[in-house]
Amino acid sequence: MQTNITLKKIKSNNNFEFFKAEYLTPASIENDGKNIVLPLFDTPVSAGFPSPADDYVDIYLDLYKQLIEHPNATFYVRVKGSSMKNSQISHGDLLIVDRSLEPQNNDIVLGVLNGEFTVKKLLVNKGNIFLMPENENYQPIKITEEMDFQVWGVVSYVIHDAKNRKTKL
Repeated sequence: MQTNITLKKIKSNNNFEFFKAEYLTPASIENDGKNIVLPLFDTPVSAGFPSPADDYVDIYLDLYKQLIEHPNATFYVRVKGSSMKNSQISHGDLLIVDRSLEPQNNDIVLGVLNGEFTVKKLLVNKGNIFLMPENENYQPIKITEEMDFQVWGVVSYVIHDAKNRKTKL
């Protein structure tokens, strides 16, 4: 069975755009003409020397099923800024954020700090919590009791455009 989804923008602020996934019904799939179930070549592709690919495809991959473990707790957010560039998270990238995952040390999280959303690496060290940027031009943020901080979710996947076209959803 083929699954089809579309992203609907639900909120936007200075730093992020939030999206939710909506399933398309079989009738809307026929009318829409789009199909998210794509062929998967079962043979790994060499990133070094070329190797011949299979002449046929016998497996299909539904990216939604592959990337979304907890659909009811997962949403998408588009990145603005460059504080996470060394973690391969760039301006315009789409993050898949899972709110059901318990944040662990060194996870990349979407947090709310004093009312502002931010994406950073979570570092817990000797009882202290830090939000670590992955860009030398930004400073780590030590979370103190005076700050209003909450982890909104754990980033489970990053989707970025390899050609830097940054098409809008």
